[in-house]
Amino acid sequence: MKWNLRWVAARQDIWRPTDLLAAFRRVGFNPSLSKVSALWGGTPVTVRLDDLDLICQALGCNVADLLETEPAAATGAESEERRAVAGGEEGPARVRPVPRRDGPRHLRPPN
Repeated sequence: MKWNLRWVAARQDIWRPTDLLAAFRRVGFNPSLSKVSALWGGTPVTVRLDDLDLICQALGCNVADLLETEPAAATGAESEERRAVAGGEEGPARVRPVPRRDGPRHLRPPN
C-alpha cells in the first residue's frame, strides 16, 4: 500500500505536522505530535479505522485518496518458493519445530 497523507495534506495547503495536528484537532481527533509526525514521515504499519475516518474528515478526502494499492512485484524464484512451501514441500522458508532435550515434561501444577 502507498500512503499518500502528505499529498492529500498538500492539497489542503498543509505542509507541516503541526499544521496537520491543528486540522485534526478541529474535528476532535487529538493524537500526540509524535504520532502525527510518524504518520507524516512514512507509511504506518497500522491505522485504526476510527482514526482513518477522522483523518479523512479533517482533510476532506476519502480512504482511496490516502491509501493506494501497489502491485506486488515478485520475482520468479520468490513465487516458486511460495508454491513449494504452500504445496507441502520442504523449502528454505519453512521452519520445523525442535523438540526439547532438557528432560521429561512434568505434568504437575506449579506451587
